[in-house]
Amino acid sequence: MLRRILFLVIAMVIVAGFADPSSARQRRQINPTPFSHAPCSVLDGEPCTPSFCSVFNHGPCIPEIDYPIGENLQLTIQSEPAHDDAAKYQKPDHDLGTIGDLFAALRACWSPPPADAARQGMQMSVLFSFKRSGEMIAAPRVTYATPGAPVELRDTYLKAIDASLGGCTPLAFTKDLGGAIAGRPIMIRYVDNRTLQKQSDVK
Repeated sequence: MLRRILFLVIAMVIVAGFADPSSARQRRQINPTPFSHAPCSVLDGEPCTPSFCSVFNHGPCIPEIDYPIGENLQLTIQSEPAHDDAAKYQKPDHDLGTIGDLFAALRACWSPPPADAARQGMQMSVLFSFKRSGEMIAAPRVTYATPGAPVELRDTYLKAIDASLGGCTPLAFTKDLGGAIAGRPIMIRYVDNRTLQKQSDVK
């Protein structure tokens, strides 16, 4: 029995001696950023697959990183922009290829309610997403309205928002931007900062 054990130990030592340590290290090496998880860029035409870590994933995992858009897709649109911001409210005359282009187009879309149906200082925020084609996935959903604003006034502003976005869409995205923002939530806060001579009768 002792002789058999000794024979097995010697055989294992011989096999280990013939093994190439460098090749063993190469086999154990893990590429932490395989091609399918390469960072995505709106300027890069190559495919990419964002991933996220799961408690059920036992292998190496790369948390999802918000490439290529690092900024929050939140935008404030004023009914009467400051003079210095006028350029930001002009719709680009080309396909939208950057977030700045998208925001400028959305600002240019806004047409507030008429003064006799509006209220100075009224605010409303909506949430929606775009398809790659530039169409909205669904109608904007209200996430905030000025506290105390009556239902009629909220409906007036929501109809103005729906009409403004509906009249501008589908937007003309470049292929890269369309792929980058498709399905991503966009929140717009509309602020009616006009000085209205006649306030709405709806109080």
